[in-house]
Amino acid sequence: MNNSKIIEAANILYNSRINLKKIKELPKDCTPQSFEEAYSIQDELTKKYLSANKKTVLIGKKIGCTNKAAQIQLNIKESFFGNMFSDNISKSDSVISSEKYFSPFVEPEFSFKIKNELNITEAPFSADKVYKSISSVLPSIEIVDSRYKDWTTIGVKNLIADNAVHAHWVFGKEIDNLDFFNFNDHSVDLLINNNLIERGNSNNVMGNPVNSLTWLINNLALVGKKLPKNYFVSTGTCTRAIPINKGDSITADFGKLGKVSFIFKE
Repeated sequence: MNNSKIIEAANILYNSRINLKKIKELPKDCTPQSFEEAYSIQDELTKKYLSANKKTVLIGKKIGCTNKAAQIQLNIKESFFGNMFSDNISKSDSVISSEKYFSPFVEPEFSFKIKNELNITEAPFSADKVYKSISSVLPSIEIVDSRYKDWTTIGVKNLIADNAVHAHWVFGKEIDNLDFFNFNDHSVDLLINNNLIERGNSNNVMGNPVNSLTWLINNLALVGKKLPKNYFVSTGTCTRAIPINKGDSITADFGKLGKVSFIFKE
């Protein structure tokens, strides 16, 4: 795919989000046929988001479909990643307007803040090495939302192009004592309107969310990219992706890691 078609695809996805008009699919000549093309469209889409508001900056990465249940939901077998922006984040206990979303889902996720930027010439890294590069852990909820009318059948490359269907990141309190937690087995409850919807676990995320972060860092290194210091990474959902509706109150209870909540305002 030549660069003009990459730009055209990014423009279509950008306008779909800004104008709140879903698309069935990208035009055939703009549809990514490889992971390289998919991430190239995502990169171009990222440029458009950043140029639209000079105050907006990248604050981290999200990882998608690290969970087998989520992969089944989307009929895919691969994990993928996208970007998180400073104008699409909220602290816990915020009220988030429903106006700019199509058909949102929520995902309770362990998020990490990066302490040390690893030297990618030394990749691939072990999970132990990556663990030592983390400064803190946060309870979080990712809101995912797609520009496609049916994102369960559109395929992984189209999802990647659509910034990995990321929409918003809600975060709780940072805790810097990682050794206080067993990331191999940490339960997470997802509640909507005070009703328990699903109980998940950290081990649904590639066995351990640190493994998910390791996967990301190593895959970025393969294409010569780093994960900068102070970036946040949302590592993937501990449950299935759960749909939400206007007026809902959503809480993810991470036990001793804390809770993260928001109200999805009508």
